[in-house]
Amino acid sequence: MEKERIILGIDPGTTIMGYGVLRVINRKAEYVALGIINLKSIKNHYLTLKKVFEEVTLLIEKYLPDELAVEAPFFEKNVQSMLKLGRAQGVAITAAITHDIPIAEYAPLKIKMAITGQGRASKEQVANMLCRILKISVSDLPKELDATDGLAAAYCHFLQTNSVVSSAKYKNWKDFVGKNKKKIKN
Repeated sequence: MEKERIILGIDPGTTIMGYGVLRVINRKAEYVALGIINLKSIKNHYLTLKKVFEEVTLLIEKYLPDELAVEAPFFEKNVQSMLKLGRAQGVAITAAITHDIPIAEYAPLKIKMAITGQGRASKEQVANMLCRILKISVSDLPKELDATDGLAAAYCHFLQTNSVVSSAKYKNWKDFVGKNKKKIKN
């Protein structure tokens, strides 16, 4: 019998930070929560970082995660934006470290690939797939898809840390879908 574990996923941001929480029992993930931390009203970048730390700390105290999965910053043309995003990610990581929570970092392409089978999937595709996988009603999703990006980081971590024993061998997602048409609902 596997011990229950909680995974907190974070999609770092300096205007909106998304988060998602999963509970894992017996190698099965179930949806617990998702949401955003709205930082738009804070004009000082350093105060934004303080707020990120405080809010991630509150999430940690509320959900008591065993692990943190965070989306890695991706290269943008605007270096200043990338630096600010990296700082926000670092502050979220620091909040986890101060609570002795192990951290896993995943590139956006890896997260999208894990959820949809497509590294260039849109935020909408990721959200739609998570709703299907975790049986979440689309009407329960916040309008900001940063929330599902946080949940996607948590689910990607779940997939990376849970080996599923299967006798079936698949070459890729297309092969999997082809061999499981009866199990997959559109």
